[in-house]
Amino acid sequence: MNTIIADNLRTEQTVSTRIDLFFKQIGLSNLLKKSNFYKESGIPCVEILKTLFTLVFTDKNLYRTLETNSGGIGFKKNTAYRFLNSMRYNWSRLLTLTASNVINTVNAATSEDRVNVLIIDDSFYDRNRSKKVELLARVFDHSMHKYVKGFKMLTLGWSDGSTFIPVSFSLLSSRKESNILCPANEGIDKRTNAYKRRKSAVSSATEALFELLDTARHLPAKYVLFDSWFAFPKTIYKICKRNYDVICMIKNSPKIHYGHNGEWIDLAKLHSIVKKKGMKKGQILGSIQVCIRESRKNPETIDVKIVFVEDRNSKSFLAVLSTDTSLSDDEVLRIYGKRWDIEVFFKMCKSYLALSKEFQGRSYDMMTAHTTIVFLRYIMLSLEARNSVDHRTVGGLFYLICDEIEDIRFAEALTILLEILRRTLEEFPAISEKTVQAFLTSFFNSLPSLWKSKLQLCA
Repeated sequence: MNTIIADNLRTEQTVSTRIDLFFKQIGLSNLLKKSNFYKESGIPCVEILKTLFTLVFTDKNLYRTLETNSGGIGFKKNTAYRFLNSMRYNWSRLLTLTASNVINTVNAATSEDRVNVLIIDDSFYDRNRSKKVELLARVFDHSMHKYVKGFKMLTLGWSDGSTFIPVSFSLLSSRKESNILCPANEGIDKRTNAYKRRKSAVSSATEALFELLDTARHLPAKYVLFDSWFAFPKTIYKICKRNYDVICMIKNSPKIHYGHNGEWIDLAKLHSIVKKKGMKKGQILGSIQVCIRESRKNPETIDVKIVFVEDRNSKSFLAVLSTDTSLSDDEVLRIYGKRWDIEVFFKMCKSYLALSKEFQGRSYDMMTAHTTIVFLRYIMLSLEARNSVDHRTVGGLFYLICDEIEDIRFAEALTILLEILRRTLEEFPAISEKTVQAFLTSFFNSLPSLWKSKLQLCA
């Protein structure tokens, strides 16, 4: 019967969940050390991180978990908040190292013909009810078309068309001091990671974009994808100088010009030229090869291809630019379609993984830590979806892991009951240990098969 009941529910005999396996597979303990996570004494950083990582799957926040002490957590609230508010920890490096390990694992089992891409996009980080959050600013939300309180979460991710992995991010405040509602802490040592994070938070979105790209320069990717918010010739030019090709949606703006037959004309005139040629094929109206330049002062140009597509929602058109002019029109649109992965990622983080809702911290360090933990959860779900033999969605896997944790709790509860029964029987001197074992074995065998299968989790 000793093989059924664990002597200590918190020892290595306790079941290893998918979360435990994920932490072991990517070597998260070593990655924490490389990212400046260390403590001189007390609970190890990896244990605190694993507890915070698991919270969303238990449907409880940190306060409720500590109040009920579910799962036998061995630390108090202050320990968790000191961990999240630390100025030394390099959360961005932890995320990048984790993403790199997973991407290298995924890419090793992928055909060389598959196109890998980097995707850049921003999303609103909501703190609309806050007043004293560090670097809280009024930022423009494109979906609501108005200014709201929060941050602009600029995110860089990697995708092969099947698996999306977040690589790095930056919570941007505002460059205008008038839009910043709560200033940064001025007493921070400029040598710390905390100061570097705050300095990056008040930079422009374009500057932050290039910083994120520099963190991903070692990843296997040929193309950089983004929507029209970043599609300016100067930005495209600088990305190409980093040895990437760009595929992006471009704006129909009279202020942006492209070189064609010795003159610089806007997108609307290019569309008229393509329309006259009668190149329409399905929803593709046609394409044209032009050039762009960084600025008027720089005469160097880059050849690009612009593909025009019908707009389903209006009588206008959409235009997709590619710096790889060897691609066909269909291939340009197919690769650009991978950009949708990051939209699914944002939806998943906000709807399932409690982005911006889990902790009520006021420091910029805590928000960075919380966002990193949310992104790590998505990496685990994305890797699990990749390794699964079936075609479950990431959302489906989220609920599967929640159910698994509930099964573990149920198994632990049954184990505790059996342990209490065993100790109670041993208190009677007339009953030998052999009789107790025989009784418990008989009792276990008479349990319903569902209970036995769950109880064996803790064997």
